Order: sequence, then structure tokens, then C-alpha cells
Amino acid sequence: MRDATNGHDHGGVPMGGPAEAPAEGSGSGPVDEGPWAVRSAVRAPEIAYRPARRAAVRRGPADPVKVLMHRHRDLCERAVDPLEIAAGLEAHGLTDRTAARYRHRDVFSLAEELYARVPAAGRSARAHDPRPRRDKEARAGWTLTALLPGAACLATAGALRATEGVLGGGARFAVTAAGALLVLAGLRLCLRAGPLRAPAGAGGVSLYVCWLLGYAVYGDNLIDQVISGGPDGHWTAAPAPLLGLSLALAPAAWCAHLFAAHARHRLAGSHGLSEFGAGVRPVLFGVLALFLCATTALLYLAGLGHPGPGTGLTGPAALGALLLLARLLTVHGFPEPAATGLAAACAVEVAAPFLVLAGRLPGLGLLSRPVDAVVAAAGPGGVAVLACGIAASGLLVHASVTLTRASAHASA
Repeated sequence: MRDATNGHDHGGVPMGGPAEAPAEGSGSGPVDEGPWAVRSAVRAPEIAYRPARRAAVRRGPADPVKVLMHRHRDLCERAVDPLEIAAGLEAHGLTDRTAARYRHRDVFSLAEELYARVPAAGRSARAHDPRPRRDKEARAGWTLTALLPGAACLATAGALRATEGVLGGGARFAVTAAGALLVLAGLRLCLRAGPLRAPAGAGGVSLYVCWLLGYAVYGDNLIDQVISGGPDGHWTAAPAPLLGLSLALAPAAWCAHLFAAHARHRLAGSHGLSEFGAGVRPVLFGVLALFLCATTALLYLAGLGHPGPGTGLTGPAALGALLLLARLLTVHGFPEPAATGLAAACAVEVAAPFLVLAGRLPGLGLLSRPVDAVVAAAGPGGVAVLACGIAASGLLVHASVTLTRASAHASA
């Protein structure tokens, strides 16, 4: 009892310590049958064979594409082909680099898998819709519509020239007003269908366009009069720029069509967003150069038919490039920068005569010096060249970035 009370036994185990297992093959049984040995025999297996707890490992989703598919299910169901899915993913900020997180080399291969995995029931109606397949009849329709403004303007200019000296001032004004209404009606039809048709809600730049076209007709004479001490109240119209630009609507429609078609073709053959942008950018520059060549030729022919002041080619050609770039941006979903470019050109043209008039005040002659320098270097038409040229250059830089994205051609 003394030894058990003190926790010692000659054949036992120290109190609180584990029992030592007998040597293998010794043949001897337990050293002690006391209560401490029983507790040790029960606890030892628990201590020896207790399984080690593994640290919880946080794993991501086994199928990351499935998560993306549920997130953009509406886009995948509405898409007619994988290209629309790729454009939509890019519009949501997905790039080729982030596509690697979904185990794909680029956005296009990821879009192909999404298109294949989403059930086709939601898009079967659009896949068999014949409207995207319209080709020759549609092109003939919007080509004829694009010719209407030029035809109306040409008829009005011809009528005014044929009746010169025959009709009075009131009658000629009535003919001019009727022709302007016909031109506006044809322009409205042209912009409601075909490649120049903008999405619903885009636009709102009619006032800017009207000012720019009106300045093309009367601006040079206005600047000339203001510089020489006027205005005198009688402005000479220059119909050649308006006639040439109205005739250039048909080339503009075809250039917009070619750009959209080539971009769509590039979209189908590209294997990355950067590759698509590098392929579309030269197409944009080429289309703009083609339009400038056609517009310059039409302006030259219009100047031959209506000689006189305002027959310069640089200012109206710069205005044509500005209007085409603004329309391309609007058609492909970027109306805000288009409106900004047009407004900037209008601001310069409005400011030029006011700066000259303000320079006549005592002590403010410095205000008119920029306009005087431009007119001395390039004539009265230099103001329009400066205004429209700078605005068109800014829109071209912006278009070379935005119109080379796949998302700009999702529904082209």
C-alpha cells in the first residue's frame, strides 16, 4: 500500500506516465494488474493511433468555365455565333490574359466553349432568322437611299443656276428652302437604314452638323468680311462644298459597309484580341483614305460646275472626314466622343469671327491675332481647315482605339 500510495511499484509504472510495452518475444505478460496499468493499457492505443488532422485546403471551383457561363448566360443564349460571345466578354472587361484563369489561351477559344456548352434553344430563332442574310437587295436599297441627298442638292443647284436672272429674290429663296428640305429628308432616310444607321438613342448632334454645313457654305465669306472691317450684311453663298459633301454620302455609306464587313471577317479569323486590333486598324485607315479620295474628286467636280469663292478642297474634305469618323463612332456605339469632336469644331468656327470683332476694342487687339495669322497663311478657308482638321485628327486617334475592339463589331 505504501508503494502504491507513493506512486511507485517495483514492476509498475510511474504515476501519470504511459506504460512501457514489453519487449517483443519476451513472453512475459503485463507487469502489474493494478488500476494504473489498466488505465495506461486503455489510453495508450488512443494516443498511438489517433489520426492526424489535415489542414483544410481551400480549393477553387473545379470548372471555372461553368461559373462564367452562368454569369453571362443571357449573352451566350442570345449570341448567333461565338464571335458575339467574344465581343460581349471583351465589353465586360475580359482580356486574353484573364482568359488564362479559365484555362484558355484567349477570349476567342473561351467564347467557343461557352457557345458549345450553352443550350441552343434560346438562340435557335435568331440563328435561322433570314434578316442577317440580306445581301444584294439590302445593298441596293441603302445605296439608292444614300444617293437621295446628293440628287436633291444637285437638282436644287441646277434649278437656281437655270433661273438666275429670271426669278426674283423671293422665288429663289423659296426654291432654295424647298431644296434644303428635300436634302434633309433624304439625309434622314439615309441615316435610318444601311451602314450609317446608328443604334436607337444615339446621335443628338443635328445642331452641330447643321452649323458645320452652313459654315461650309457661308463661312469663308463671313471671315473675309469680318477681317476687312465688316460684316456688310450681304454674304455670298458657296454651293460647291455642300453639293460635293451631299454627293459623298454614297461613298460614305459604302466605306462604312466595307469597314464593318472587313472587321467582321477579321473577327472570324482572329485568335486573340490584340491580333484582331492589329488587323482592323489598317482597314480603318484605308477606308478613311478611300473616302477622302472619293470626296476630293466630288468636291473638285462640284467646284467646276459652280465656280466662285469657297471652291477650296481642303476645308470641305476635312469636314467630310470629320463627319464620317463621327458617324462611324456613333454607329458602333460611341456617340459621346463623336459629339465632342463635332462640338469642338463648331466652337472654333464660332470663336473665329467673335475674336476678330473683339479685337477691334481698345486694348484687345491681341485677341484677333491668331485668326489674322491663320487667314494670312491659308486664306479665309484656313479657319475651317484648322477646326475640322484638328477635330478629325482627334476622332481618328480615338477611333483607332475603340473601333479596333471586338465589342465594337458584335452586331456588325
